Amino acid sequence: MHSLTYGELIRGNRNFRNLLAGQFISELGNWFNFIAGLGLVRLVSEASPTAAGLFFLARLLPFALMSPIAGTFVDRFSRRTVMIATDLLRSVLALSFLLVTNADNLWIAYVATVFLHVFGAFFDGAKNAAAPNLSGKEGLLAATALLFSTRFLLMAIGSALGGWAAAIFGYKAAFIINSASFLISAFTVWLIPEEAVREGEKRRKGEDGKEIDPVRESFWSELKEGFRYALGNHFALTILIMNVIWATGGGAINIIFERIGGVHFAMAEGWNPDIAVALLWTATGFGLTFGMLLAHRASIYLDRKGRNHGFIGWTLIVHGVLFSAAAYMPKLWMFAVLVFISRAVVGVEYAVQETMFQRSLPDYIRGRISTLDRGAELTVFGLVSYAASGMMFYITPQTLTIISGILSALGGAVWFLREKRSEPTA
Repeated sequence: MHSLTYGELIRGNRNFRNLLAGQFISELGNWFNFIAGLGLVRLVSEASPTAAGLFFLARLLPFALMSPIAGTFVDRFSRRTVMIATDLLRSVLALSFLLVTNADNLWIAYVATVFLHVFGAFFDGAKNAAAPNLSGKEGLLAATALLFSTRFLLMAIGSALGGWAAAIFGYKAAFIINSASFLISAFTVWLIPEEAVREGEKRRKGEDGKEIDPVRESFWSELKEGFRYALGNHFALTILIMNVIWATGGGAINIIFERIGGVHFAMAEGWNPDIAVALLWTATGFGLTFGMLLAHRASIYLDRKGRNHGFIGWTLIVHGVLFSAAAYMPKLWMFAVLVFISRAVVGVEYAVQETMFQRSLPDYIRGRISTLDRGAELTVFGLVSYAASGMMFYITPQTLTIISGILSALGGAVWFLREKRSEPTA
């Protein structure tokens, strides 16, 4: 199958351009919120690792738990309306961080974070389900790489700018920017016509020759259908297990960056804590972006050589080993370099893996399966983040970095154990 290049997709598909623009703006604001929110929690809790762990749990667990419900919802209702409504709601919620002034009202930040990511689960479910319809099969690889690479690019830019803004202008400016970004995102989604985000429902004709509306199962029946598909389809279950295993290591990254950058190197080298943490997230974002942008050429080569199978497994293993090696770096910039390389490697892998996964899913169930996979991964990610915060009372962040890399690499072993060399088909 011919795959469109990035330029061909962007130039020739206005609806996809609007979706991409909306994500670009809202993700920029999200990373302003993340760096500022984490810094605010650190400030009012006097750098408590438990407080940081609760903040990460509030970001990840609600998104994870709501994802299967969100996936079923967006398979039944207007994906465009869901994206617009959740953007507007998040715009209001982002401003509630302005009310946090001391430890007594830190709960406001946690509650706001929970609801931001509940609504975020619905937005992401609708966006991920709609993207293959907007891009078409020929544009899916480019669309997947662009959507994820811009998200990770904004992780880099937003983290850097968020850390700089928090250090120079204070946290309030970052929260206001986050609120405005959701409004702009809602407008760009509004520009996309409803019929562009979903395949037309197939209708049958009655005895009189008139079309009969398709009969839908109940919401809970469709939710259960998603679970049955994920557990019964070999490839979907492989992806699910592999991503969950990866998250047992990857979930510690939040605490690792907070303690390595915001505490260890901030004290050892005199870094501003917000800027040090932002630097590590910037390295992560640029690494993932670089890897994603290499994915188009890598995929063409792998398809021609028939090497997708080995590539996915080995890149997962290599990226984990590289991340573990970062623990031995004596300087923050050296730690960041290895983080960048590790994330570049897994960025290429993820784009190839995700494209294979999306191509294997029929439209009617795509929202449910993609959000179930993401939800399971983030459930583990969130629980591990909180567990890692407790481990900081007993081990060093460097030791946690080694453990994180080893566990992440096990995802590659799962791939080799379960998957044959043939690419799945829908």
